[in-house]
Amino acid sequence: MWRVLILALMTGVIAVGITDSARAQTAQPAPKAAPKAAAPAANPAAKTVAKPESKPVTPAAAVAGGAEPTLIGQFGTWGAYSATPNGKKVCFALAKPSSSKTNPPNRPRDPAYAFVSTRPAEKVNNEVSVMIGYALKPGSESSVEVGGAAFAMYTQGDGLWIKNAAEEERMVEAMRKSADLVVKGVSAKGTETTDTFSLKGLAQALDRIAQDCRR
Repeated sequence: MWRVLILALMTGVIAVGITDSARAQTAQPAPKAAPKAAAPAANPAAKTVAKPESKPVTPAAAVAGGAEPTLIGQFGTWGAYSATPNGKKVCFALAKPSSSKTNPPNRPRDPAYAFVSTRPAEKVNNEVSVMIGYALKPGSESSVEVGGAAFAMYTQGDGLWIKNAAEEERMVEAMRKSADLVVKGVSAKGTETTDTFSLKGLAQALDRIAQDCRR
């Protein structure tokens, strides 16, 4: 179900926040309402290295009951959004890769997106996840490289989450200061992928959602 919701986010919210990013400046545009979609959901695991027992959900899965994500700012390649599903404020930043490669080359796949989510009601702050655009090899681990450091990611379906959640804060700080985030994965068919996300504007987007989610 969360896969359907994330596709709704891609065709709705992303059409507003990402397609227009080439024209956006670091100044915030007027907020825009987005079509019904979904936003960040609960951290699938507590702060532990172990793989969670329950199926994780992506930022698309938290918006319910008619809530609609709203663009609250566009910063470089990152859009900042907020929503209030069931009366609980959630905020998230998202971006698509600046470049993507497959090995073997030119293998078809859906678009990839990176999310950083904040959910005050659940005491979740800056949770990183990636929708990689294909079914990952079952049981495989992927990696994220940022600021000269590598972070192991566990996989489920077409989503990635940090394996050791205790490292997430350090990962986000590295993302704030670095130029690029590189995500590597292996599909169920054995295709290797490398996606590079520009981190330009991420720090400002995170500051914006932190401000908005304090309200």
